[in-house]
This record gives sequence, C-alpha cells and structure tokens, in this order.
Amino acid sequence: MTNATGAATRVGLFATCLVDLYRPSVGFATAQLLEAAGCDVDVPAAQVCCGQPAYNAGDRANAAAIARQTINAFDGFDYIVAPSGSCAGMLRHHYPDLLADDAAYAARARAVADKTWELIAFLVDVRGWADIDARWHGTVTYHDACSGLRELGVKDQPRQLLEQVDGLELRELDAPDVCCGFGGTFCVKYPDISGAMVDNKTDDIVQTGAGTVLAGDLGCLMNIAGRLSRRGETVEARHVAEVLAGMTDGPAIGGARSS
Repeated sequence: MTNATGAATRVGLFATCLVDLYRPSVGFATAQLLEAAGCDVDVPAAQVCCGQPAYNAGDRANAAAIARQTINAFDGFDYIVAPSGSCAGMLRHHYPDLLADDAAYAARARAVADKTWELIAFLVDVRGWADIDARWHGTVTYHDACSGLRELGVKDQPRQLLEQVDGLELRELDAPDVCCGFGGTFCVKYPDISGAMVDNKTDDIVQTGAGTVLAGDLGCLMNIAGRLSRRGETVEARHVAEVLAGMTDGPAIGGARSS
C-alpha cells in the first residue's frame, strides 16, 4: 500500500522506553508486522520517552519539552506507530493540549496526533491487514489495557488478529477491561490499592486456565508478570505483537520460557 504520492507508506516506530530497556523483542516484532503489512519502517534515533510520567506527575514544562523533541524526531513520516496504547494515547490526545499555546509547535502537535496509532489498531483499522502467519499451540487470555481501550478504542482488533493464529485458543477473562493496577505513576503513588488491583487481575487470569496472558501494553504485562511470579503461578505473559509475529522462542516477560 502506498501513500498519496505513490511511494510506500513510511512509518516511524515509536519504540517506547519499556520496550527499549526491558523487552526489545516487542520492537522487533512490531517492525516485522509493519513490514509484513507493506510499510517502510524507520526507528528515529533521537526519540526518547513520550513524556507521560512527567505529564502524570504534573510536570507540564518537562512533558512539553519532551513532546517537542518527539515531534522533531518524527517529522516526515506518514504515520507514527507504537506497540503501546499508553504512549500512543499520550501523543494522540495530550500533545495538542500541552503545546496548544506554543506558536511554533501547536499545529505540528495536532499533525502528530492525527497520524499516531497504536500498533494493532493501525494494522486492522488503517492497513486492513490480517495476513497472520504464526502458530501458537496453547490457550491464551487477553487483558485490555486501559489507555488502549479507553483512549484509543482498541478492543476487537487484537482479537480479530489472534483468530488467525494457528492453534491458538482464546479464553476471555471475566473482566478483561478492568485495570491491572499499574497506571504508570499510580502504582507508585498508591501501592496498596495497586497491589490489590493486580491481585484481582491475577485471580481472573488464573481462573481461565490459560497458559499465557497477552496484552498490548508492556507496563501492564510487567506488572501482571511480576505478580504472577511472586504468587508462584505458572501463567506466562507476552506482548500480543510477539505472538502475532511468531517471535515466541525466547523467554516470556519475567523470564519464563514456553514449554
């Protein structure tokens, strides 16, 4: 698929801090899926954090400075795609507000917002792509991360693609749309509440009998994987992009390896 000029669609991959520091395989899986969907993918070296931690903490000055750097780094792309609803939501919904009074960046922030997508929504809603060539012989359940679901409307899209994975059986949670308790800085500000929330989420995951929990946001997955491990549960956690790309040979999040 090409853009309006007839050239291949150029996608800037917003890798996210957590992917870069803790789970690079999610970035590689994301690039593989985007290329399979016919995109030319680049990962700007100047990208940094999306600014969400500063924004959530009320530090609008630093969040705005980070937003400007991100906008500069992603100039010229047809789309910006992130394997994270929370980061994509930051660019799409909060950058225009942060920079509304900045004469040099207000219009550019709106332009970035308009072309920013969460990975799975981009593949389904923009590219209309479902040519999955992956296998997963086992049961999974799916956690709908808050930002992707509530800010970006990511709900049916991952399930549509997971249906195409050979051998995969999806068992739904009783409450797939209930927060896991991570919430960025929420888990630091309110650790007792956060801990109770992730315990409830873990209970829900275990009762499905699924061997793996999937999600589209690494922060949620790290939080869930940590609690599963501390409770001695055998359920593993993986980013949905890894399964869709067939990149599941390595350890799951938290170190477990598929049997």
